[in-house]
Amino acid sequence: MKLDKATIDALAEHLENCQLQARDTAKITDDHPAMDWEDAYAIQAALLARKQSRGLRLAGLKAGLTSFAKMKQMGVSSPVFGWMTEDYAVPHGGEVKTSELIHPKVEPEIAFVLKKPLSGPGCHIGTVLAATDFVLPGIEVIDSRYRDFKFDLKSVIADNTSASRFVVGGQPMKVDGQDLRTVGIVMEKNGQPVAFGAGAAVLGHPATAIAMLANHLGARGEEIPAGTLILSGGITEAVSVAAGDSVTLKVQGMGSTGLRFI
Repeated sequence: MKLDKATIDALAEHLENCQLQARDTAKITDDHPAMDWEDAYAIQAALLARKQSRGLRLAGLKAGLTSFAKMKQMGVSSPVFGWMTEDYAVPHGGEVKTSELIHPKVEPEIAFVLKKPLSGPGCHIGTVLAATDFVLPGIEVIDSRYRDFKFDLKSVIADNTSASRFVVGGQPMKVDGQDLRTVGIVMEKNGQPVAFGAGAAVLGHPATAIAMLANHLGARGEEIPAGTLILSGGITEAVSVAAGDSVTLKVQGMGSTGLRFI
């Protein structure tokens, strides 16, 4: 680590204030070019601690940067990981206030809910599927705190991978006998299809993202508890949204979920 605790805490406060006040900022590596990966995740952890100190509970975990092409573009070999607190959760069919966000985008995802704990190292697709209770459709609303969505990898990790809101719904599906690689999705905005894809777009298999998350946490002496909801990463590119938009995600064999922006 290159940053001291005071700097890490100050950056976490700065990023959270940007989120709570819906205002953007320059990426933090502009002022702290020497910060490393551990600094970035330490800032993210300090962000979570700030929310938990106000009584907010953890609602789930998430993976980002889950496309091989995007990882190659960014020069990394692993996705990035973050979390969602309960204030990020939107009811199925619920509303999101755009006045509370900066420049929101939506991503279609497959959400996993665990029936057993997961821990690394050595976690793999088979371990994940054996520990999964069910999967269901999920839409993540990302909202980078960085101006014009321009950031580097360390800055976005510190910003909790742009997490902002999420919704899950539809029909939970057991994974036994299912090939999540070939599960198709369609995301619609205002009734018009805007994104198409399949589970294989996430690291070849969406459970790979969950395994990588478990191994990432295992390296830090942590595990993923049973019952945890995990968003496995965007299947397609994110789609911008604005007040008045309605978004629906349809996932093969799992029904649909959606939300509205006001």
